[in-house]
Amino acid sequence: MSNTTTKQRTIAKEITLKGVGLHTGENVTLKFVPAPENFGYAFKRVDLEGEPIIEADANYVVNTQRGTNLEKRGVKIQTSEHVLAALVGLEIDNVLIELNAPEPPIMDGSSKYFVEALEEAGIVDQNALRDEFVVKDVISYKDEETGSEITIIPADTYQVTTMVDFGTKVLGTQNATLENLTEFKSEIADARTFSFLHELEMLLENGLIKGGDLNNAIVYVDKEISDSTMKRLEKAFNKKKLSVKPNGILDNLTLHQPNEAARHKLLDVIGDLALTGTRIRGKVIANKPGHFVNTQFAKKLSKIIKMEKRNHVPQYDLNKPPLMDIHQIMDMLPHRPPFLLIDRILELSDQHVVGMKNVTMNEPFFVGHFPGAPVMPGVLQVEAMAQTGGILVLSTVPDPENYLTLFMKIDNVKFKQKVLPGDTLIFHCSLITPIRRGICHMQAYAYANSKLVCEAEMMAQIVKKK
Repeated sequence: MSNTTTKQRTIAKEITLKGVGLHTGENVTLKFVPAPENFGYAFKRVDLEGEPIIEADANYVVNTQRGTNLEKRGVKIQTSEHVLAALVGLEIDNVLIELNAPEPPIMDGSSKYFVEALEEAGIVDQNALRDEFVVKDVISYKDEETGSEITIIPADTYQVTTMVDFGTKVLGTQNATLENLTEFKSEIADARTFSFLHELEMLLENGLIKGGDLNNAIVYVDKEISDSTMKRLEKAFNKKKLSVKPNGILDNLTLHQPNEAARHKLLDVIGDLALTGTRIRGKVIANKPGHFVNTQFAKKLSKIIKMEKRNHVPQYDLNKPPLMDIHQIMDMLPHRPPFLLIDRILELSDQHVVGMKNVTMNEPFFVGHFPGAPVMPGVLQVEAMAQTGGILVLSTVPDPENYLTLFMKIDNVKFKQKVLPGDTLIFHCSLITPIRRGICHMQAYAYANSKLVCEAEMMAQIVKKK
C-alpha cells in the first residue's frame, strides 16, 4: 500500500437520477450523496425499514448472473457495476448511493448518465490522502471452466485491457484498452451493455427482463430469427418494426464504436474491481472477462490488499535530523525520566505525529519484567504511543508547558510482537476525529524491526495544571 500525494475526493452536493431497473422493470430513484473521508462507496436502501447500508465490498457478492449482485444480511443490490465504474472513472473516492429499489436505473445500459450526474454535482477534494494498492507482483485468477482469466501486472497508472471472444460470427474477437482513468469519460463511459438473441429469448420467456425497452442494450443476432420471435421482441420492446442490420445487430440502435462490446466489458471490469475498496496502480489484462471471474479476482485482490494493509510498515529515515529532539520534547511534555518514553519526534502535522524510542537494557522496568527474560510491558508501549499523541494535541495550544494529558479511554488494543532490548520503536498516531475542547481521539500503531508490534485506539484530554 502507499499513500499517494493525491487527496481523496467526493461530490460537492447531492444529485438525483430517475429511471427503470433492467431486471425489475420498476421505476427507481438513485441519489448520489457526498460522503466523508475513508468512507469509500456504499449503497443505502431507503425503501426498507432502517434504511440498511451495503458497502461496495467483494465479500458481499452473492451471484453474478446478468450483473454483479451484492447481499448483506438479506438486503440486496443488483447490477452495481455501471454506477461503480462511473465513480472510479471520475476518480471519486467517497460517495453514498441511495436507492428506493434493489437495482440502480439501467439508463442507456452504460455509465454515461451517471458520469454526467456526478460531474453536474461537482467533484471536490477532501483533506485525507488517497490510499493506493501498488501492484509489485503478478496476480492472476483463472476460471478453468470458461477459460476466462484476469491478470494484473505492475504499471505506473491504473490501466485495463479487455479481450473478448464469444465464438460467434456476429461478434468475434474484440479488444479494448484504457491507458489512463482520465480517458474513461470519453472512451469507455458510453459503451452500452449488450446481449445475444438466444439469451434475450430465454430472459423474455422467464419474465426476467422487464426494464429493457430497447434503448439500453445492443442485441447481437447470433441465430436465425423467426417471425414469431420478432413479433414478441417488437411487443416487448414497444417497437412497430424491428429488423437486423448488416452488422448483425438489431436496428434499435447504432453502435458508438465497432468494439463497443469490448469497451463495455472494460467498463464492467472497472466497476467490479471497485469492490476491492482501494485504488489500484497496475495494469489489468482481462481475457474473456465476465462478472463471475471479475468478482472472484476482486475477492482475491481484496484479501491481498487487507494483508498488505495489516502488515504495512511505514519507512522513516532515522539518519535525518529529528523534528524534535529530547530537549524540545521535554519543553512540551510534562513527563520526566524514568517515565518519559519517547526520544524523538520525526513527523508532525495537524492530523498525525510520528515518534521514536530506543529500547535499551538500561530501562528500569526490565529489572522486574522479567528477570533473565527482559520484555517491554505492553502497557508501557501504549503509554509511549500516548505520549507521542500528547505531542500532537499539545502542539495545538500556545503554552503546552501549562498542560497535562490524561487518558480517557483505550480501545481495540492488540499486541502482535514482543519488544526486546535493542529494538527501535516507531510510533504513528493519527486523528480519528478532529481535536475538540482539548479531546484527542487517535488511532495509534507501534512498529519495530519492520513489523507491527502494537496498535490501539486512544482518547486523551489535555487539562490545565492546577
